[in-house]
Amino acid sequence: MAVLAQLKETVDYIHSLYTATPTVGIVLGSGLGNFTSGMTVEQEIPYEDIPHFPHSTVEGHSGKLIFGQMNGKTVVAMAGRFHFYEGYTPQQVIYPIRVMKMLGVETVLVSNAAGGTGDNFKVGDLMIIRDHISFFAINPLIGKNEAELGPRFPDMSEPYSKELIAKAKTIAERLEIPVHTGVYLGVTGPTFETRSEYLLIKTLGGDAVGMSTVQEVIVAAHMGMKVFAMSVITDIGIREEENTITHDEVLEAARSAEPKLTAIFTELVGAI
Repeated sequence: MAVLAQLKETVDYIHSLYTATPTVGIVLGSGLGNFTSGMTVEQEIPYEDIPHFPHSTVEGHSGKLIFGQMNGKTVVAMAGRFHFYEGYTPQQVIYPIRVMKMLGVETVLVSNAAGGTGDNFKVGDLMIIRDHISFFAINPLIGKNEAELGPRFPDMSEPYSKELIAKAKTIAERLEIPVHTGVYLGVTGPTFETRSEYLLIKTLGGDAVGMSTVQEVIVAAHMGMKVFAMSVITDIGIREEENTITHDEVLEAARSAEPKLTAIFTELVGAI
């Protein structure tokens, strides 16, 4: 079935359960699923019930679309995202972003857990993503382009909205939450990086590295959506010779930082 027909079936099913038009979409990273406790939830739809939707397989990703109100806006949140390393195609990974756009979403807020390479990072820090490096991930736009979805060669000079970054910095300052700003480098995973890979990432200009986000942002830009993204720095993989990284530690670090990220995202939703 052609992708446009699939998208129509997906959107029609969602509209059969929820008729309001969300204008903000939120993608939640590992360990950040409690973010939706700040929403007035109006409808939850498990991924397995949605036609053509993949199913999340990773701990820390609960697997449902959540619709409701947040700070005066109608929003849809992905509690659980999809990753290339799970065996999904890039087109499956980004499918929910296309669905969000067709539901009416104009702005996407993305969160993730990431490893830090910056000398001044510590575990639990927040980093606003100002740009990304996607050469180590498969571009989801490879293949036939559907002109109804976006141009063959989309501009990527500002994949992360400078306007939203400025608003988020103002919000963080008012809330007295320290934030960094940096470049996110996307990799396929599922292995965490070797020490030499961390050194390469830092040399290339990556301040943080993770296994998500870049494919979703590419497609959001393809469809003309504004994007804001923030990483929770869950490990520092470059400094200590004997340190190791586990997924449990990543989840714990993300959960401990979640209240800070939630506060910024909630205020930003109201400012959009």
